[in-house]
Parts: sequence; structure tokens; C-alpha cells
Amino acid sequence: MHKPNPRPGQYRCAALRVLALLALGLLAGCHHKQPEAYEPPPPEVQQELPIPPARATRPQEPAPVEIPEHHKGKILYSEVGLASWYGEPYRHSHAANGQVYHQDAMTAANKMLPMGSVVRVTNLATQQSVVVTITDRGPFIPGRMIDLSRGAAKRTGVFRMGVAHVRMDVLKTPKPIFTGGRWIVQIGAFRSRGRAVAMRNHLERAYPAAYVIEFAGNSGYWVRLRPQGEERSTAERIVRTLHTEEAVAYLVRVD
Repeated sequence: MHKPNPRPGQYRCAALRVLALLALGLLAGCHHKQPEAYEPPPPEVQQELPIPPARATRPQEPAPVEIPEHHKGKILYSEVGLASWYGEPYRHSHAANGQVYHQDAMTAANKMLPMGSVVRVTNLATQQSVVVTITDRGPFIPGRMIDLSRGAAKRTGVFRMGVAHVRMDVLKTPKPIFTGGRWIVQIGAFRSRGRAVAMRNHLERAYPAAYVIEFAGNSGYWVRLRPQGEERSTAERIVRTLHTEEAVAYLVRVD
């Protein structure tokens, strides 16, 4: 059966309908509300807390030491050297001044200063200071200048350090430092008494006018030579000429 061809007007009408439908779709799309992206609410403002100060990385400087009024004044003599301390083995024994040693008293031992001298000892690492009285002789270890009591060592920080560089300021002395005095030579410490006796016999022959003894100490056996007149120049000459591989000779003031 023959179908009639569509008329040109029909094509135009169909095309117009399609365009109309597309226009309606676009209009509908334009009026459709797009979904909004979710934005979280801003965080609540926290109250700012004060930042604590940082801890100091260096120890606080110790408070200055109060020097008693009768210890103030001109420094008579100063010396820088090594300080150590001594305590329990010497507790309740007699110091060189004849009195009982108390390890917590503010005292010290020195080989050169007059007995009873008052000195201020300052630890150069910590700047801690203490005022002590010289009541004993020592230290008898090469290179060391002063031996503090345990109590004085704790005041200056030398107790924990063991050995420390210090400055010793002499504030008061009962006698002149550089003139006069009574001097001896002390040799030791020997590991055996036989060695000490041999040194005593040698010194008695070399210095027949001197008084020589040997005795046991806390660190070994010692020999002490007291030259005639007890003059410093004589004692110094003996120290310079006395050579021993086992022991060391020390110049010591005894008054």
C-alpha cells in the first residue's frame, strides 16, 4: 500500500516541537536549585593560656658569702691552684695544730701558710666561696694547693667534684707569710716501712745535725727531716737536692 509523503510543513512543525521541548528543559534546569557544598562551622575560639617560662639551662649563681666583719679588709696574698678535701679517715684524729679534726668544721690544710691563717677559698667553676682557718698540714699530693674539710668542700662544690681549681685569698695571718717561720722537709708516702727506714738512715748520714723520724700515715710510710735552725732556706735546699723515684719531698711550715 502506497504511503503518502509527509508535507514540508509537517517537518517544520516537528522541528519546532523538538526545539520547544529543549527550551522547556533548559528553563527547568535553570530554575533547579544546585546543592550547596558543606562548610563546617568555624572552630570555637580557645582562650590562650600563658606560656610558662623556659627552665634555665645553667645553674643559678650562689648567693654571695657573708664574710665576718673581722675577716674583711685587704687581701694579704692570693694564689690559684687545685683544691681537694679530706674527711672520714682523719675524723677525730689530731690535726697539725694539736686539736681534734672535725670534718664538718670550716677548716683546711695547707703546707705553706702560718697555722691559724684565715683564708677565703672560691671555686672558680661555681663561684661558691667559704672562709676557713688553716689548722692542718697538707695536701701531700703533687700539684695540690689546699685540702678542705668535708664541710668546707660542700660549701664550695668541691665535695662532688673531688678536685677543683680554686682561688685562695689570705685574709688574716698570725705571723708574716714570707719571712721567718719554722720549716721541715717531709718525704713520702713509701709503700713499705723498709723503704722509709732506708731513707731515714740516708738522711741521718747526709744531715747529722738534723732530726729525722719515720712514721706511718694514712697513705703509707713517711719520713720527716727537721733541719738545724728550721730555716726555710735550708729546707728548700734539701728539697732541691733530694731525689727519690718512690716518694716526693715537700717543703712544710710547722708554725
